[in-house]
Amino acid sequence: SCDLQELDFSTTPTSGCREGWEYDYRGRQSFVTEFDLVCSDGWLVDLYQSTLNVGFLVGSIAIGYLADRFGRKVSFLMSNVLNSIAGMLVAVAPNYVSLLVFRTFYGLGVKGGWVAGYVLITEIVGVEFRRTVGVFYQMFFSVGILLLPLLAYFITDWRWLQVAITVPYIVFLSYYWFIPESPRWLLSQNKKSKAVKITRDMAKENQRSLSKKIETLSDDNADSTTASFMDLVRTPKMRKHTFILSFNWFTSAVVYQGLIMRLGILGGNVYIDFLISGLVEFPAAFLILFTIERIGRRLPFATANIVAGVSCFVMALIPDDMFWLKTVVACVGRLGITMTFEMVVFVNTELYPTFVRNFGV
Repeated sequence: SCDLQELDFSTTPTSGCREGWEYDYRGRQSFVTEFDLVCSDGWLVDLYQSTLNVGFLVGSIAIGYLADRFGRKVSFLMSNVLNSIAGMLVAVAPNYVSLLVFRTFYGLGVKGGWVAGYVLITEIVGVEFRRTVGVFYQMFFSVGILLLPLLAYFITDWRWLQVAITVPYIVFLSYYWFIPESPRWLLSQNKKSKAVKITRDMAKENQRSLSKKIETLSDDNADSTTASFMDLVRTPKMRKHTFILSFNWFTSAVVYQGLIMRLGILGGNVYIDFLISGLVEFPAAFLILFTIERIGRRLPFATANIVAGVSCFVMALIPDDMFWLKTVVACVGRLGITMTFEMVVFVNTELYPTFVRNFGV
């Protein structure tokens, strides 16, 4: 017999696998196994995710600007055109390098479309419904997290899985005939006649009557018709909002990404892990809706940030053998950071004027 802990593997010579790799993966095909991203090439898996985040960054800025310049609806639809094309290209990528390029463009369209869609839907509804609609819009992100492991379990090839999650973006192109442009954005661009027509059509569909003063509508915040970065820092109040919200966006993204990627609940079962961690997010939406109408935004927002930060700090102090305690604390942190993520978005939309709202978000 021998004690594995006493063996010194550093003195054992190693060599590359000349005949390729064999994976015990139950007939499943992932991009990791297809491109052999293991051992010394394992870091390329993280690079794969990083390219998506680069696309998110560029998309949120570029599409955000275009949405303020040319309209929410057209930017949302063009983002989905990009998603449809880039998503299918990811599915047929012949090599790892092309996969990274296509995934970057895919991330650009996904984030840009998400931001444009969020601002569009919150500007279409009345002010009193804006918060509720915004929270429920984000809650469907959690629904997607629940559906993804189910799709991944039944679709065993990563390329076909990519096709499956790209198809909805193709369907979204039909929204051209079903959703109007934001009347608020049209007003900010001095396109009053179009804004009035859309508002009248919406009132007719909802069987509501409009005031005769509809013709005198204007956007009180629209002192400019085009957006630029300088508009985000032009006044002391805007500078304060921009820097504080940017810091919150950064911390929320980092903590959320860390918790969603590293939270393992049932050991090696990645499907159940992802499913359960997605369920943790659902209470966040209801907690937000319950609290913001009663005690405002600042206290729930600050509390959620503190809960997420303290949870991450406590997790680092819990020994690895206390697995379930560490998992419970991680879930609490996931709940807190989800609340923070959902709140920072609609706080953004409330603090910025219409003509620069998409760029600010």
